[in-house]
Amino acid sequence: MCFGSGGAIGFDTLAAQAVLKQRETNPAVKLIMVLPCREQDAKWSASDKREYKRLLDSADKVVCLAEHYYDGCMAKRNLHLVENSGVCVAYMKHGRSGTAQTVRLARERGLTVVNLAEN
Repeated sequence: MCFGSGGAIGFDTLAAQAVLKQRETNPAVKLIMVLPCREQDAKWSASDKREYKRLLDSADKVVCLAEHYYDGCMAKRNLHLVENSGVCVAYMKHGRSGTAQTVRLARERGLTVVNLAEN
């Protein structure tokens, strides 16, 4: 069972941490980190960078979609996650965000969407 994470601060990080915790007792659980660009963490705090590196080092696979940031690289990452998923698990509180864009894409493609903000 594979889980993809976009690696962003917030829910992506919490979800990746939860996947790694589950992997401790179930080695069939795999974490795939899907990065929009190598320098995604360039402006992050030192502590966020450390946790990001730990997640990347612990992941079963890292997919990096671009060397450098460009307009649209986050949307490309979101599309990659949707196109390579069977279910979309999100934490979406409002409809104007990258998360909302990902949820719309997932619904358009017929994926089951689980919005943890609604539970």
